[in-house]
Amino acid sequence: MGEFELIRRYFRSAALEKAGPQAAIIQSIGDDAALLQPALGQQLVISTDSLVEGVHFPLDYLPADLGYRALAVAVSDLAAMAATPLAFTLALTLPAVREDWLAGFAEGLAAAAADHRISLIGGDTTRGPLNLGLTVFGQVAAGQALRRAGAAAGDLLCVGGPLGDAGAGLALVQSQAAPPALDPAGRDYLLQRFWRPRAQCGLGMALAGVASAGLDISDGLLADAGHLAAASGVAVHIRAADLPCSAAVACWPEPQRLNWMLGAGDDYVLLFSLPARHRARLEADGWWLRVIGEVAAGEGVWLDQGQGPERVSALPGYQHFKES
Repeated sequence: MGEFELIRRYFRSAALEKAGPQAAIIQSIGDDAALLQPALGQQLVISTDSLVEGVHFPLDYLPADLGYRALAVAVSDLAAMAATPLAFTLALTLPAVREDWLAGFAEGLAAAAADHRISLIGGDTTRGPLNLGLTVFGQVAAGQALRRAGAAAGDLLCVGGPLGDAGAGLALVQSQAAPPALDPAGRDYLLQRFWRPRAQCGLGMALAGVASAGLDISDGLLADAGHLAAASGVAVHIRAADLPCSAAVACWPEPQRLNWMLGAGDDYVLLFSLPARHRARLEADGWWLRVIGEVAAGEGVWLDQGQGPERVSALPGYQHFKES
């Protein structure tokens, strides 16, 4: 099967090309490049992700899960900027053509596209070690993008979902021992949270013009809180006792679940600073949020584990090329 037949058979479908709003898409797949036209008064939001086998995802996976995960984690960057998803491109590098792999991958990709209402508009395919390159496009009202800079002393520090699910899910993927209290439903939940995370686009859009700063938790809570603190020029204070976790993660002993909640990453829930006056309105509108600390004058990340806040000197979190 050649490149163009591969694209036609697996990626030219209404499930992928018509998954998101069509008003902004002037030209999709089939020309030398795509054309997008954001709505009047909107700014274009663009993010690129590259997922490498063995680095960003384990070697043991289902192609459908990989297709879903690849798009969902890319769309999470749009959620972090309070943007509405519009479209995405896929640069797919494959060592060989395996039709069963392609069918599964395209199925998962289409499911993620439908869940996040985002359309495939182009890309590239080539031969080489497995690599998934996705570029996502969204739009946000001019001046309303949620950025890492902007948090101010006195703001609440909030998260939009439970923490540590992906860390526990990865442990299950790697066949690590699970506690006896973890039932099959909890196990399935954690595997889904790792392989099929849902980008918090709705919450992100609700935070536009409301939250003072934000980002998605991909590197781990402490590491991403450090990014927010550095960009905003403030200190971030976190209370360990207020960190939310799911019933499934609560099956593990406290030291392990705290380790996952603080440093595992890959949860793709939003971390944001919020002026206190906006909290009641967001909750009244039905948005789940948990206050886990505050923003203060100063710098760095401070963690209170019951003995008062202490400065976190070494922020955990994966960094490419750190060893060099």
